[in-house]
Amino acid sequence: MDAFADFMMRSRERARRAGTRPRSDGTIEAALAIMRDLARFLAGERGKHVWALTDVHDVEAFLVGSPRARKRRLVVLGQFFRFARSRKIVLLDPPHGLTARGSTGFTGATLTLDQQRVLFRRWTTDPAVHPHEALLGMLALMHGASSREVEMLQTADLDPHARAAQLGDRPHPVPLDPASWAVLERCLAHREAQQTDNPHMMVTRQTKSGRDRRPPLVSATSSTPAASRPA
Repeated sequence: MDAFADFMMRSRERARRAGTRPRSDGTIEAALAIMRDLARFLAGERGKHVWALTDVHDVEAFLVGSPRARKRRLVVLGQFFRFARSRKIVLLDPPHGLTARGSTGFTGATLTLDQQRVLFRRWTTDPAVHPHEALLGMLALMHGASSREVEMLQTADLDPHARAAQLGDRPHPVPLDPASWAVLERCLAHREAQQTDNPHMMVTRQTKSGRDRRPPLVSATSSTPAASRPA
């Protein structure tokens, strides 16, 4: 790491003499901090204490830990391992071939099973819970629905005979379990009380007018506890 720090400092001096953009002190410090974090991860989580033992799986596991910092981390790791390879500290370049985009799957926080059970009971048994929260929560918890899929759900998307609902662009209607269907029927009753011509299942005071046929805003529903994904 001392050699890598010296390499970055010498590169900065060459950039200054060449009139290009040199690295700032903050950039160099941030790069060294990333390598420090990788060293701690390799030693503490992977049981590796030599750079030469690092492989692509170690690097990918390290990047997954901070998905928002993936691009910046990957740039620094590429710089370090190219340097290390040129000095014959390592034989391979573990980050080579990895992309900054990373996995497209869900990477946010998830709920424990106990937390999910508490929410399930809340949405299915508590009459004080708003029908919109209960519908959004149950469809997210039991059927992996996004806020947008629930917001865009219309009465025409329901199949009462099959007890199924067409969610977003999914290729087939989603069969609903009894608890989810009961919550959906409660939301239907709430919608009927609004006396609205808006075709969407979730209708608010702002969108119940026959002239306003929009779904509710994403921010109005994604802030509820239902926005949490299941574990």
